[in-house]
Amino acid sequence: MSNIAAEPAVQVCQGRPDAGPVRELLPARAVPLGESTVVRRLLPTMGRRMVGSWCFVDHYGPDEIAREPGMQVPPHPHTGLQTVSWLLDGEVHHRDSLGSDCLIRPGELGLMTAGGGIAHSEQSPDPHSPMLHGAQLWVALPDGERERAPSFDHHRELPVLREPGATATVLLGELAGARSPGQVHTALIGVDATLVSGADAVLPLEGDFEHAVLTVSGAPEVDGEELQPGSLCYLGTGRSTLRLRAATPSRLLLLGGIPFTEKIVMWWNFIARTGEEIAAARERWQAELTGEAEATEMVEATGSGAFRPGPFGAVTGFEGPALAAPPLPPTPLRPRGRTR
Repeated sequence: MSNIAAEPAVQVCQGRPDAGPVRELLPARAVPLGESTVVRRLLPTMGRRMVGSWCFVDHYGPDEIAREPGMQVPPHPHTGLQTVSWLLDGEVHHRDSLGSDCLIRPGELGLMTAGGGIAHSEQSPDPHSPMLHGAQLWVALPDGERERAPSFDHHRELPVLREPGATATVLLGELAGARSPGQVHTALIGVDATLVSGADAVLPLEGDFEHAVLTVSGAPEVDGEELQPGSLCYLGTGRSTLRLRAATPSRLLLLGGIPFTEKIVMWWNFIARTGEEIAAARERWQAELTGEAEATEMVEATGSGAFRPGPFGAVTGFEGPALAAPPLPPTPLRPRGRTR
């Protein structure tokens, strides 16, 4: 999924451990995505940029799209991150510059590792289901992995834990001995928990992780208080368990991980370590759009020497032009830390 803002904000983030459990409700803002989809953007926010290495959280739907085109996101580039596509209702057709071409359905994990650079598109197929509901998540790659070769993995089978009144699907990481097949490069967790009416369940947590809960439906009671759909509640660190209750059927995503201590610059669809790297990635994408990819120059990457990234590549099968990168902001892109 793309950040298609015409003037994207500069996001410079630095993870920091929080001193023990907290409860911080993070506000969402509405962001148009493509032709007919509006998402609730929950990370990054003004006060908090990351939860572990999770650095971007969009929640969309449930939307009635029976007479609408649904999601229509043209080809666009990514660097330095992994995208996690998670559907609750509907389907998304993923195509990328590696030649991947597949439908992602509810309960299936679409995990794209951008590494040094990849391009992809996402759209509702034609015909498509009448409802669209899901989450798009980004994971920042650590410095030693951010220039790796790009890849895409589609996992149709994921581990599911069950107890009376509750099920937990492990998207990424490990929960109670159940490990997702998705390859990650930092210690993290992603879980989809479904609760029936009257459920009272306890999830085991890693005490050195920081965690947050995204409520996608219902009104689960988390940490003793109800949460509304579309909200992201940051829970801090130092928790060994999390109690979940529900008076009505509810569903949530638990996201967590070791606090990410590297500084990153996140602008548009790129994650890097310096403003110069962001500018070079933008120039490389624009050069490919205009057929001048061979003009890409060597980029000096802070702390990792010189490298020449490969081309983003073309996304075949999508009808329509790719997204052009917006202009860079007039002020330099500099690391400033995670919170304002």
